[in-house]
Amino acid sequence: MTELDHRVRGVDHVAFPTFDPAATVRFYRDVLGFPVVHSICAAGWGPEQHPDFIHFFFDIGNDDRIAFFYYFGTDPSVGGAAGAKGDVYARFGAEVPEFFVRSRHLAIHVENEADLLEYRRRLDDSEWPVQMQIQHETIESIYTHDPNGYFFEITRAMRPVTPQEDLDANLTIDALLDVVDAPEPSFGKLMARKAELIVERAADWEAAPR
Repeated sequence: MTELDHRVRGVDHVAFPTFDPAATVRFYRDVLGFPVVHSICAAGWGPEQHPDFIHFFFDIGNDDRIAFFYYFGTDPSVGGAAGAKGDVYARFGAEVPEFFVRSRHLAIHVENEADLLEYRRRLDDSEWPVQMQIQHETIESIYTHDPNGYFFEITRAMRPVTPQEDLDANLTIDALLDVVDAPEPSFGKLMARKAELIVERAADWEAAPR
């Protein structure tokens, strides 16, 4: 596969709907300390009968932003059945496993453990305390749900990711693409295909300049 040049420079913004803009501002600005840096007020925009809305943005560092849309007069029931799992945008039935629901989330990076624990303190002193704090392999994260039901993570690296781990990631993805194209994909088949790719590519790695 031809390697394409990498021209992007990070996230401009990610955007979500909200039915509770007041709580959203309290969570992101007043609890976490993310300043409001931009807003757009629009009397209709886009398709016919598009409602009036405000689109507002918080600074999450590194020139990146998280943004929300509040549509005036929109019934919260458009977000899904009351009591269902998920958030104001995506609802899941009660039978859907919690790990699947929580896989849809935003993670924000901090530099060190002290910063992570400071955000834990801010959240624990608020209406939205930390629900989990977990170390997983190379990172440590805290998790909660924001006022809209979005699963929200703040994370810090416990150590640098090595070039060998980058190579492993690409091997894993190549193996995954092969396995999901075949009948009945499984974790075992993924690992077996990855082992085959290591054997196939070992000679090229040995011959590569160091």
